[in-house]
Amino acid sequence: MALHPEPLPTVAEVYDLPGPEQGHWTYKDYAGLPDDGKHYEIMNGFLLMPPSPNGFHQDIILEIASYLRVHINLTGLGLVRIAPFDVELAPDVVVQPDVLVVLKAHFQRITDNRLVGAPDLVVEVASPGTATYDRNHKYRAYARAGVQEYWIVDPEARTVEVLILAGQKYQSSGLYRGQTVLSSRLVPALRVPVEQFFKQVL
Repeated sequence: MALHPEPLPTVAEVYDLPGPEQGHWTYKDYAGLPDDGKHYEIMNGFLLMPPSPNGFHQDIILEIASYLRVHINLTGLGLVRIAPFDVELAPDVVVQPDVLVVLKAHFQRITDNRLVGAPDLVVEVASPGTATYDRNHKYRAYARAGVQEYWIVDPEARTVEVLILAGQKYQSSGLYRGQTVLSSRLVPALRVPVEQFFKQVL
């Protein structure tokens, strides 16, 4: 007898928490949620719960953040943070990017508990359940907010696509894989072969 595969974890709308109707959530409502250990985001007023990352996903986040930290935190150019850290792109758009960079010129956007406004660079490590969310909803939200550089990481293909904001839309500056050296406009000193991001310990 064939076993049914487990359903794919996806970004889900949340209806069982106290708060406004879907489509009307704001950061103020979000900030009042109970601390239940779950990860929530708001996209255009809708309260969402992205799936929890797996171990490989987390390893990739840490590798990328480590390389960025050497070139940004330790050189005084800015700040690197990893999820969970709230980013209020708009009153009805609150996200927790996997990795974010804020350059020194924009430190006034950082408060004790969130970033109010756009990070300079955002990294999202996509999974089969979040790929559409990352490439559509977050893509548009980051562009509207003015995030200058957006990296979409594909763990299965082991690629990183670097998107640069041009006007109101992103343009791809390259899809990097293997020993190809990633090129970042915001962090030009970062010259790392993409395969370094996908090292697996287990």
